[in-house]
Formats: sequence, C-alpha cells, structure tokens
Amino acid sequence: MSDLSGEIIDNRYQLIRQIANGGMASIYEAIDTRLDRKVAVKIMHPHLAQDDAFVSRFIREAKAAAALSHPNIVAVQDQGWNQNGVPAVFLVMELIEGHTLREYLNERGRFEIIDAINYLTPILSALAAAHALGIVHRDIKPENILISKEGRIKIADFGLARGELIGSTMTAESSVILGSVSYLSPEQVQRGIADARSDVYAVGIVAFEMLIGEKPFIGDSPIQIAYMHVNQETPALRTKRKEIPEALETLIARATDRDPDKRPRNAGEFLVALEAISIVLDPKKNQLKLDLDLPVEPIREKPRGKVKKVVEEVIEKTVEVVEDAKSLKHSEEKKFKSSKRVRRNRKVALVLAIALGIGGWYTLIGPGSRIVVPSTIGGSYNEAVSAFNPLGITSIIVEKRFDEEISKGAIIESIPPGGGRIENGASVTLIISKGPERYIVPTLKGLTPEAAKRAILKYPLVVGKVSVVFNSEIPQGFVITSTPVSGVQVKRDSLVNLVVSKGVETIAVVSFVGKSAEQALNELTDAGFNVESVFAFDEKILAGAVISQTPKGDASIAKGARITLVVSKGSQYVYIPNIFSIEEAKAVRVLKDLELKVVVKKLGSKKIKKVTNISPKIGSKVKRGSTVTITVG
Repeated sequence: MSDLSGEIIDNRYQLIRQIANGGMASIYEAIDTRLDRKVAVKIMHPHLAQDDAFVSRFIREAKAAAALSHPNIVAVQDQGWNQNGVPAVFLVMELIEGHTLREYLNERGRFEIIDAINYLTPILSALAAAHALGIVHRDIKPENILISKEGRIKIADFGLARGELIGSTMTAESSVILGSVSYLSPEQVQRGIADARSDVYAVGIVAFEMLIGEKPFIGDSPIQIAYMHVNQETPALRTKRKEIPEALETLIARATDRDPDKRPRNAGEFLVALEAISIVLDPKKNQLKLDLDLPVEPIREKPRGKVKKVVEEVIEKTVEVVEDAKSLKHSEEKKFKSSKRVRRNRKVALVLAIALGIGGWYTLIGPGSRIVVPSTIGGSYNEAVSAFNPLGITSIIVEKRFDEEISKGAIIESIPPGGGRIENGASVTLIISKGPERYIVPTLKGLTPEAAKRAILKYPLVVGKVSVVFNSEIPQGFVITSTPVSGVQVKRDSLVNLVVSKGVETIAVVSFVGKSAEQALNELTDAGFNVESVFAFDEKILAGAVISQTPKGDASIAKGARITLVVSKGSQYVYIPNIFSIEEAKAVRVLKDLELKVVVKKLGSKKIKKVTNISPKIGSKVKRGSTVTITVG
C-alpha cells in the first residue's frame, strides 16, 4: 500500500506520517481537524477492503474496543469508510506515543522480577475487564502491548476478539492463521477454539519471556513451534533463573498448562493470584492501590550521525560568540540594543513573508504547481479513471502483469505511487493484474511423443518423464494421457509427464481340451481373458471336461480377448435302470436325474404305490429327453 501521508480522511483526519505497516493495515499519526487533537488512524489495505471477511474483522476490532472502557485499553474513537478521495476503510484510535513491550524486551533482554509483575498487573487488569464482558482478545503478544511515554500500559488490536457483544464472523481457521504462533494456546492450534483461558495462556507465555528474556519454545518454522506448544510442557522458570520465587513459578506454570481446565479461569483470577505474590514480595503494596503509571525507562535513540554533530557544534559556537559579545557591552546599552533587535526582527519577518508568498505562488499556480496522484491500488481501471478525471489526469498508460495474490483486473501499483506528484499533462502508469499466471495443458492424446513434446513447449511448460504402458485402445507408440491431464491450468515451468502406449498386451495360452472346465475358467479369467462357456454332448469326453476352445491353445492372445470353451455334458444316451418295486416318487426322481421324461400310470387303491411295469424295458439304450412310461399299483 502506498504512503497516504498528507491525505485527509473523511474530511476530518489529516494524515501526518505513517508509524506502522502490517499485512492487513497501515497506521498513521493524524490530526483530528474537528477537535484539533492528535489521533492514530488505522487504514485497511485497499485490496483487502474488497473482502467481506477482512472488513468484518476490521469493524469487529472497533466494536470490541469500543465496548470496553478501561485505562489500560486503547480507546477507539471512530470508524468508517472514506467517501471522498482515496477509498479506505479506517479506524480512529487514541494516539499512544511511546513504544511496544517487544521493543522493551529487545532493549532489556529480561526484566527484574518486580518490574515484570508491575507490567503484568495492568495487562491482566485490562483483560479482566474484557473477560467480564465475555470478550476474548485471542492475540495477546508483546507487539500488541503499548507503553506510553507516561508509563501507561495499553492493550491494542482487538481485531481477533470474539464475544456476545461484538459477534463472531471470522472462522476458527482464519483466526489461528492470523494469530501469532509463539503465543497461541494448544486448543487454538488443534481445534481453532479460544476462550478466556486462551488469553491467560498467552499472558503466561509473555510473562515467561519477560522473566527469562526468551520465548519458551523456539523452532525453525511456525509449524514446529505450534507442535511444541501442543506436545511439550513449558520449561520451569527456576531451571533458567534461580531467584524467581517458587510461588511465581507455580502460577506461570498453571497459566501455561496445556490443559485449559488447569489454568486460571480468566484474567481476573490470574490477577488475584499475581497480586497475592506481589504483596508477599513487597508488603508495602498491601495498601490502597491507585494504579499509577509505571516509571518509564526511555528506549535509547540511535545517533543521527554527522549532521547532528555539526548542528550541535554550530549552536555551541553561536552561544559562545553571543556570550562574549554580551560581556563586552555595558548594562546601560541594553535598552538601545533591544530596540535595534526588534527592528531587525521586523525586517526578517517581512523578507520571510515575501519568500512565502513567492513560494506559494510557485507551488500552487506557478511553474512548480503539481497534481497529487491519488492511491488506486486494489481498485479497477474504471475506478482509477473516475478518481483521475476530476484532477485533470487524462494521460493513463496501462501495463498488465501476472500476480498470484491480486485478482484479475485489480490495480497492483501505479507510477508514480499514490501521494506522489506530477506536472499538469503528465501521464500516470497503472500496473493492472492479469491474475495468477496459468497455462492450459494442451490436448496430447493420440499424438506421437515427439508431437506431444512440441505441443507442450509452445507454452512455458517443461516436458517431464515419459512412461510406457499396455493399452487396448491406443495403438503402440502414441500418447494415452498426460499428468496433469489436458485442459488443466498449471503454473509456469510446470512439469507435464507423458504416458505412451505399448499396444495390446498378449499372453500365451495353453490348451485346456480334455481338462476340467472349472480349472480352465479360473486360470483364463485370472489371466485377464473374457471367458464364455457353452455346453454340448460328447460320447468320448467326460461330463465337465473341455471338448474344444476358441481361439485354440498354444498361441499368444491379446489380454482381455474373448475365449470360448465348449464343455462336455457327457453322452447323449442313457440306459433304463431297474426300478421295479420302488416307490413311485423315488422312481420318478431317478428317471428325471437321467434327463428322461416320465409318464405314470396308476392301478389299484393302495395308498403307497410301487412300480409294477416299465416301458421301454430295463437295460434299453435311449436318448436323453426320451419318454419312459411306468405303471404303479
């Protein structure tokens, strides 16, 4: 996001200078022109202002802080959308002039025990007020703890806060990503949930860092650190610093316990326990508390170099000359000299007024007049034109560039950037996103490998490995498919692997004539053939054995081909069995098992009838399916 210093937001807030810049927003020192006071204005990056989830989080930060009234919480004073000039979603807060706890940690290393408790007390007091209203901060870390020049502790950035008063529109997953992994509780990492005990855990980690001078878990990557929070206990304080009281070590261990149920239930309970330890360490605190500001040790400023040294030398010499001149004058000349100085000052003022007038003419309407280019990042071309036309900017050069993050058609940057100045008639270049750089894998099926490679190399893609497999549809030597498949969009320099056909796979088949049809069926099916069985009578081949097969055995056949087996049903002739004196039902069953048709003639009145006669006679050779007549009585 370009620097918006000098812009006026909402016709009220004059941005002076940028004091912080993050992944979601930039913070400016500003003047509230209506109330004539300094404020901090937080402005969301333009490309995020199009995302409802981010805007919801931004507004929720305002609601979360506005719902709280506590001397140790940064007060939110206003929130809105800039309707004129640069499109912006903004948040107005009280301006805290000072430093963050992170800067103090970097400066000091570790804190004295009493100092650490004195810093933790207002932090917990502020969180206790939030927890009492059902609001959970969820992003406590040294960067969000401010220390004013007067020594007042302030908690900022309730952007991840959740509670009944402010709603909860962000997902658990996004909150885990946005939070700082070094201070995330195990339940936030594992399940994406957070309550007051999660804030207690984060304060416990901050306390550990203040007392020891380093974080309890240090790793090469955020994932490794998150794993440590979930699977390892926080190191005991006294193993790293012997003079820490045992009661304080026990309290911090409770606050950073992996099991939320073993921690203090909220910041208020944590604060009560910490104050009890503080009174033991310093009995004088067992008096009426006034919550005075902390004595602040200023952060050491970096030397400004030769310029500062030269200025100081000039001032010293000037003072010496003035002092020497004064020592040479008599006291009676002071009145005369004073009046001469007044006349001189008037001349200087006149010269300055003339110079300012000439400078104003040159800047505003003379050769030096220039147009301030508004910020257009994240907007569309049409929106940029709408912003440029009232300013007289009509010469717009458009360049397009691929971008993995900025959506197609949105402006990535402008030349000059927002806030820059151009002369009348000068052009502004807009770099517009073409979206992510992607290329479609061409159709390669049915091509030879050489033709497929040429088709791939027409794009900024790379030919990968070529593998060959059997295939019954694509002829040998032609491409079957690719990985990724044709039609898929891929990034520049992506590998495209080819799969080429070896043709139809053939298998040598033996002859199963005279062998068991069941054995033939199992072996041929396992080999990948499509087997069909038909049945026929045969006077020589036993029933259940193979009479013939097509194609014949002892040949190489394509895998998956159809093989037909002719299976013997045995002889088509049978001999009439001896069934005299056998009960009717049993006799009928024996004849039908021989595939004969049976006609029964009944004589007499016996309940159980037996065979008394059979035609054809016993031992006759007949075809299966012939009719046999039996007489029972």
